[in-house]
Amino acid sequence: MDDNRNLILATALSFLVILVWFVLFPPPEPAPQEPAEPAVVQAPGDVAPAPPSVDGAAPATATAAAEAPRLPIDTPELLGSINLAGGRIDDLKLRDYRETTEPESDIVRLLERVGEPLAYYALFGWRPSAGLDFEDVPGADTPWEVEAGETLGPDSPVTLRWDNGAGLVFRRDIAVDEDFMFTVEQSVTNETGEPVRLAPYGFIARDGLPELRNFFILHEGVVRMSDGELQELNYDDLPDLDLDARERVPLEAVEVAAEGWVGFTDHYWMTTLIPEPGTPFVSVARYVPGSDTYVTEARLPTLEVAAGESARTSMRFFAGAKEWEAIRAYQNEGGIDGFLDSIDWGWFYFLTKPIFAVLHWLNAMIGNMGVAIITLTLLIKAVLLPLAYKSYASMARMKELQPEMEKIKERVGDDRQKLQQEMMQLYKTQKVNPAAGCLPLLLQIPIFFSLYKVIFVTIELRHAPFFGPFQDLSAPDPTSIFNLFGALPWDAPDPYSFMALIFIGVLPILLGVSMWLQQKLNPLPPDPTTAMVFTWMPWVFMFMLGGFASGLVVYWIANNMITFGQQYAIMRMHGSTPDLFGNIRSSFRRKAPAEKE
Repeated sequence: MDDNRNLILATALSFLVILVWFVLFPPPEPAPQEPAEPAVVQAPGDVAPAPPSVDGAAPATATAAAEAPRLPIDTPELLGSINLAGGRIDDLKLRDYRETTEPESDIVRLLERVGEPLAYYALFGWRPSAGLDFEDVPGADTPWEVEAGETLGPDSPVTLRWDNGAGLVFRRDIAVDEDFMFTVEQSVTNETGEPVRLAPYGFIARDGLPELRNFFILHEGVVRMSDGELQELNYDDLPDLDLDARERVPLEAVEVAAEGWVGFTDHYWMTTLIPEPGTPFVSVARYVPGSDTYVTEARLPTLEVAAGESARTSMRFFAGAKEWEAIRAYQNEGGIDGFLDSIDWGWFYFLTKPIFAVLHWLNAMIGNMGVAIITLTLLIKAVLLPLAYKSYASMARMKELQPEMEKIKERVGDDRQKLQQEMMQLYKTQKVNPAAGCLPLLLQIPIFFSLYKVIFVTIELRHAPFFGPFQDLSAPDPTSIFNLFGALPWDAPDPYSFMALIFIGVLPILLGVSMWLQQKLNPLPPDPTTAMVFTWMPWVFMFMLGGFASGLVVYWIANNMITFGQQYAIMRMHGSTPDLFGNIRSSFRRKAPAEKE
């Protein structure tokens, strides 16, 4: 039993050591390569290729965008404007989110204007076909006029209009809901006297590589759904994609879908193009080295507009925070297939999704995320209680068998095969499963990493307060021994610095103490090496987890204390009362020289 337990604990410890190693010393990023300049994408079937404006804005475009008038955006969640040069959505802030926990800090900016560093915007338009030229359709510099509306809001859509002067009149109706979803309806009226063919599109462009967290459990980059299949591409994947020799297009980044969406995802924010359900489209993700621009596109089928007729097409555009409730509503009520998977649930999605759903519900009921995490821990321990009962009952039975096991060891001597055979016969006769005590620990590992994923990835944990100095459960403990937890008149080290891993805070210390107390329910193993490992393990974990999200440390402390109570009660029920204080005293008692030998 001891051997099995030690093996599992050593495996868990090794896994955590590797995890922290990658956090502190991430592998170097590959050197950037210079791919060939991509040409215009020739899309499969009757779906139009991209317009030249995708290949980056020329200086004239930046100048025109800077000087053009703007149409305000004002909603309960969003604040910004639409640039009437091109009609691009390139100025957007998130009202409810600030850069830091300070109440006066700037609100988060999501989209940035052309001409500014790290410009980030969405543009919609048409590609000409069958006798039309790019001057005949709206592009990146088109001077749109406001036909209806003054400010874009939930109850006040706006209409933009552009007449090409050659018989085609284009309109763009833009609406926005109370959360983060825009609806862009494009229409064209043909007064040329001849039929025309045009193809609608939408694209999102990011100039330059955005600031990334670069943490291996988090995906940042392209995310898209194509006919029920989720695909993720990192930013550094796009320049390295092989180019087709004829099209000179990264074919790995082109998907033809009957339904889906495509866009960019950051840690907490996302922009996504969503064609109407049932509309086939081509989604493209690529990098344009000439302008250092990352692009995602949604290209809709070509439309034929007869003389004197009009055609209309619609596409939704999500730009905002990855709030679970809002995204779930867009999926369930808005018909966006798999939209909830835009949140990076990870490998253990079958655990992270329900864990977060319960945590979200508890937080809504309680009103404090830290207390919700503790309550969630209680619920998890309650679900695992039957296994825990069997585990601790098995441990108690193993203690009862200890004298018999010692007799077998004395009888067989160094014959390991004979020892194993007789031990297994003893377990079978006494109906004891030596591996039963390892099951709760095995289950705790995926639950631990699932909760870590939830705390790190979901925006609901961002800047979520607990009490006192713990005002962001997604960040490490801000307190520190360095200034005696605020008693001394100097600042603690930055929670993300190396110094903070040495001068740990209150929560990691409580974690170490809780692990140490749980360990003292049993005497140390007689083997000196194993005893030394057990003695140091709580304090090693204390420093290792010091830089983790404080919400995760709160979970671990609560888990340790609940496990302590469960184990104590169950062992007493089976007549094995733990000598807690005796075990604590023995850990401080110095051994006599004879005992050391």
